[in-house]
Amino acid sequence: MKITDLKCAIIGKTPVVRILTDEGISGFGQAEWAKPYLKPFVLFYKPQLLGEDPTNVERVMRKIRRLGGFKPYGSAVSAIEVALWDIAGKASNLPIYKLLGGKVRDRVLVYNGGIRFPIEGKDSPESFAENTLKMKNLDEGFSIIKQGIAVHGEFASNFDDYFYGDVHWDENNSIVYEDESDQKPWALSQYIPGGGQITEKGFNYTIECIKAMKEVLGDEVGLALDLGPGINPSDALKIAKAVEDLNIMWLEDMITGDYTPYVLADLYRDVTINTTTPIHTGEQIYLRHNFKDLIDKRAVNVVGPDPLDVGGLAETKWIAEYADMNGISIAPHGTIDGLIGLAAHVQLAATLPKNYIAFEYCVPCHKWWYDIIDGLPSPIVKDSYIDVWDSPGLGISFNDGAKKYLKEEDKDFFD
Repeated sequence: MKITDLKCAIIGKTPVVRILTDEGISGFGQAEWAKPYLKPFVLFYKPQLLGEDPTNVERVMRKIRRLGGFKPYGSAVSAIEVALWDIAGKASNLPIYKLLGGKVRDRVLVYNGGIRFPIEGKDSPESFAENTLKMKNLDEGFSIIKQGIAVHGEFASNFDDYFYGDVHWDENNSIVYEDESDQKPWALSQYIPGGGQITEKGFNYTIECIKAMKEVLGDEVGLALDLGPGINPSDALKIAKAVEDLNIMWLEDMITGDYTPYVLADLYRDVTINTTTPIHTGEQIYLRHNFKDLIDKRAVNVVGPDPLDVGGLAETKWIAEYADMNGISIAPHGTIDGLIGLAAHVQLAATLPKNYIAFEYCVPCHKWWYDIIDGLPSPIVKDSYIDVWDSPGLGISFNDGAKKYLKEEDKDFFD
């Protein structure tokens, strides 16, 4: 079998990769749907792929992995890797998890960081509690919920004098959901160029909101908190210590994250060794090499690579195994990995070692994605778990309804 073509189409806002072969088998992958600019980065790798046997996944990846990097090239490499595994599974008539060593669990736990609702009224501890209760009451029955605090989302920008110093929020950097539903009609994040020290009022407000959210969840549902793209280390430690008695699942991206192209393991370690609150990071990191310091130095308690950014499924599995050897848990990132990403996460999570907690439930950019993908279970999530399916490859496929969402330049994508 040989690769004959590499295509990339933007379906809605989602970069979708398709690898074609001389035996008529094709494989699909995707990047996070907030990256519609990724198409030329994917096609950059076409010359390296043509003529290669796609079932020799590692051989192909050795040609392109070194040409990747922190976003965006790492995202392109990751999407291609998923498509290669999809072909390998289809060619062998096996689900991907069989090719990754076999499954160790029949169902995989997922957590909710993506099915969200707008904060109603003026932001307050009460409004965050009400919002968290809505997430708790979702039909999926998620056992872990993740909310954004500090500089994540609009938390700090909606509070006067959250930081000392002159801080400017760039609203043009927001990722805006365009779904017609009442879920997510808000900016995913307003990335801050660099915050100063959190004021005493800002700190107290943060802790009050955390306590309010935790109170409505009780001990029935775990609460994880996202602070990406990060705050200064002294504030990170203050927050971590202030919530030690609340049994928070983890504090995520306290110092780096959300498009930060570096790791800062020593700063994370300074926080981690001085608190009992679990510390988590990793969604922005490309390749296992860039997790080495975090793991070797025990700089965090939980790593969270995103398979669609870190270099793919095998890369994530290697990181999980190394973390497990060092007593560190894994909770992969994936909120905007879409439905192809969801299928990839399920296949991967089925094979991960005992340090696996849960992966972040993946949602598409538009609801109509559920109408153009066949093969997903219905319902997808039951009591916070997804049953692992046994269909070949990723186990999903596009139906004819997908064609109407192609742009004119991509009309031959499914041909």
